[in-house]
Amino acid sequence: MTRPVILSVDDDREVLAATDRDLRRQYRPRYRIVTATSGQEALDTARELKRRGTPIAVFLVDQRMPGMTGTQLVVELRKLFPETKRVLPTAYADTDAAIAAINNVGLHHYLVKPWDPPEQQLYPVLDGLLEEWSASVRLPYEGVQIAGSRWSPQSFV
Repeated sequence: MTRPVILSVDDDREVLAATDRDLRRQYRPRYRIVTATSGQEALDTARELKRRGTPIAVFLVDQRMPGMTGTQLVVELRKLFPETKRVLPTAYADTDAAIAAINNVGLHHYLVKPWDPPEQQLYPVLDGLLEEWSASVRLPYEGVQIAGSRWSPQSFV
């Protein structure tokens, strides 16, 4: 079965690695964690996932990135996956941009970095958004697989 994706985007590789670690620790069994280091890479990744029919549950997009702000990226990603939950991690200085994004681009939540410990600052927010997303999205049906020998009567019960 195809696991839905959590797409995390940040141009700072150290922050992205820490975010990736936190996400994998909590969500790896149920979600595929995918990362991107730029807005363009995230768009390319989202387009490929769309082409494959892979659902994206959450976009976790940093606000300050070269070439494209997180808010601009969210606008483009929303066109591809309108049902996906959108979260903007930001620094204290960017909270005004995050609040504007909530009003202007349909952002679902913003997080102030760093979110240490994730058990208190990150996971409760994402748990709620993932629960909402799961309740409202129909995942693709991939059929039934039968494990057994092709001509075995037990495989066709």
